[in-house]
Amino acid sequence: MRLDLILASIALVFAVLAGPAGAAEERIEIATRQGVTQPFYLTKPAGSAAATLILFTGGNGALRNYGPPDIRHGNFLVRSRELFLDQGFNVAVVDLPSDAPNGLGGTRLSKAHQTDIAAVIAYLRQLKAPIWLVGTSMGTISAANGGTLQTGGPDGIVLTSSIISAGGQNTGRVADVGPEKVKVPTLFVHNRDDACRFCSYGDVPELMSRFTGAPRKELITFEGGDPTRSDPCEALSRHGYIGLEPKVVAAIGAWIKGK
Repeated sequence: MRLDLILASIALVFAVLAGPAGAAEERIEIATRQGVTQPFYLTKPAGSAAATLILFTGGNGALRNYGPPDIRHGNFLVRSRELFLDQGFNVAVVDLPSDAPNGLGGTRLSKAHQTDIAAVIAYLRQLKAPIWLVGTSMGTISAANGGTLQTGGPDGIVLTSSIISAGGQNTGRVADVGPEKVKVPTLFVHNRDDACRFCSYGDVPELMSRFTGAPRKELITFEGGDPTRSDPCEALSRHGYIGLEPKVVAAIGAWIKGK
């Protein structure tokens, strides 16, 4: 879709929530593909932003029980968005597109999903800040897919708890996007103690080696965290950096800012 058509599409604001740190959080919906709209939630810090982060949740991509951030539950990125805001970032949290009300399933690898991501990037360029795609767990497939855009892509990507081994529902893995096509800085974040069978820490170096076109790449490792309160592949575990959220967000923020 041409940039001028994307920017000319009508942004429908459906709701304003009590967002992070008292900021107004808008639900925006933009036209992407024919007959399809892509919603996302946007929060902006006071003053100029260091960058705009587009966050991709894990699982099937649905924002379940979305509301004011609560560090006690929910996806790692979604529950930590206040921390990203405090770092001086614009924060956009992507919801499901209108043609996938039951979840993204295996479409995270698709050209259609990539088109939706490109439309969100184009819309957010009006904020005049670098744009980074940040995904966690299954969301890393989305962030990596968007990172392969050769035109209208992001300025960098962050992959936290990357999906390295394919699951049993044909949902794919990060390596399936064609990592060699990613030409922007790429940060990998992983918990050494991640017990999710699709995200073995020992397999991260091999995945990183596939990102041959990234001009800058690095792995930031964490370990431990609070006691697990969910399945090892769910958010309230070492896979979701339970108890480590401030440290992980601070490290991601510093890397994006080049510190």
